[in-house]
Amino acid sequence: MNYKKKLFFITVFSIILSGCASSELDTAPSGPDHPWQPNVTSAGVIVPGKARKVSKLSFPGKYTLPSNPDAIVQGSMQLIDDRKKSIYTLAELIDISQSSNPQTRKAWDAARDAALAVGIIKSTYLPTLTATVVGGWSRARSQTTDASLDTDEYGSIGINGTPRRRSSGTAEVQTVGLRWLLFDFGRREALIGAARQAQLATNVLFTGVHQKIIYSVTTAFYAHAAAFTRAQLLQTSLENAEHVQAAAEARLKQGQGTIMDVTQARQVTAQVNLRLVQAQGEEQNTYLALLNTMGVSTNSHLNLEDVSGRSLSLEDVRLSDEVVKEAVGRRPDVLAAYAAARSAHSRISAARAAFLPSVFMTGNVAYSTGQTSLTSIPSASDSVSPTLNLSGNRFSTLILGGISVPIFDGGLRSAIVKRAQDQEDSAEATLRQTVNGAVQQIVLAENALHTSLQAYEAASKLRVASQTNFDAALVSYRAGTGSVTQAELAQNGLLDANISRSDAYYAALIAAAGLAFGTGSLG
Repeated sequence: MNYKKKLFFITVFSIILSGCASSELDTAPSGPDHPWQPNVTSAGVIVPGKARKVSKLSFPGKYTLPSNPDAIVQGSMQLIDDRKKSIYTLAELIDISQSSNPQTRKAWDAARDAALAVGIIKSTYLPTLTATVVGGWSRARSQTTDASLDTDEYGSIGINGTPRRRSSGTAEVQTVGLRWLLFDFGRREALIGAARQAQLATNVLFTGVHQKIIYSVTTAFYAHAAAFTRAQLLQTSLENAEHVQAAAEARLKQGQGTIMDVTQARQVTAQVNLRLVQAQGEEQNTYLALLNTMGVSTNSHLNLEDVSGRSLSLEDVRLSDEVVKEAVGRRPDVLAAYAAARSAHSRISAARAAFLPSVFMTGNVAYSTGQTSLTSIPSASDSVSPTLNLSGNRFSTLILGGISVPIFDGGLRSAIVKRAQDQEDSAEATLRQTVNGAVQQIVLAENALHTSLQAYEAASKLRVASQTNFDAALVSYRAGTGSVTQAELAQNGLLDANISRSDAYYAALIAAAGLAFGTGSLG
């Protein structure tokens, strides 16, 4: 009967435990076509727990999650509202972005993690000491054939009439264990070498992230400046179109013009006004893109430096092969790929060292009290070895030294070596690809700068000619010797020339930054 009761309780307990895992399905959505309604605190924070049930009739509109104010606070960007400051230069914007952009912090954390990885491997040269204190209670029952013993000591009679002995007691054991890998034929040294190269790569990439931010902020700044200038040019063009329209209306009042001239002039004015509205929208978009690239809140307000009046050097400068080669050698992506290849080579040495013996030392010091006899103490963690060979005495010491020789592991170590070799081959291929890509990027950036400078020079000449043509056409039309069509064509030509010159100017600035970034000299 006692056996059946125990079996019953064990069965019920097992069923309860098995239900604990499946009961968590209640926290998931109830079906693929059912919305999930999370538990929300009074402050609007989503918390774990059983999902609330929703009637299928109330499905529409239930796929919107509640707003979490804590997420907004923790994920908010730096807000800059300095309208009193006269201007922010490009250098100041870059300085702000290097401290506020999340990418720099992520790169810094990655570099620190890589440095800690080296320290973790170096710690394996030192011994591991573990202190353990265990205590417990034990109960034992056994049978004996010695009928002369007092039955009270044993407590009961067995099935065959032999006395049963019952004993119980408490005990406590305190141990200090030692584990020390003394020699492994260079495996840890190779692992440290691989980790140091990986750390070097993360440090290089940290510098590379800063260079990318400098380049991104620079291009975003010039893109916004180009959009701002384009809006100004369209504003000037709108004023020119209004002048032509006013001249057409004046000629109509004087009986010298036609209604067709007036409607044509009004049409051109409306078209320029439309382009102006679109340009102003693009100006706002580039401004928000600049703030986002800097890593600051899009609600920030900055007065930016005007760089439209800089002079450009129109000299055709070409980079020699030696300059390109030197530039490729200092690019962060190339240096990081080279360090990754060396790290992969060190991992091959570490994998091959696993075939060699290891010399180790282990031991423990133990002190026990109580009536329970223990020969070992299990470990609560896989990283700590159990304490073995405890003595029955109250105080015991054990020191062992030995050598471990791997014999057979089903080809595991060979597979690890092969994988390390494949990783090295992949890292070397990545290095070659990175070098080739760097050379291509430098050449393309050089050609872009060359083309933009030539375009700027040609657009400057075109603007002078277009301005002269427009001035002459407007004067001629006002004097009655020219047509409104000629005036409008001249006005459109002047607008296109001004925009082309402005676009070429900022394209040259962006190309110069691209060339500096491509050569790894954008600091």
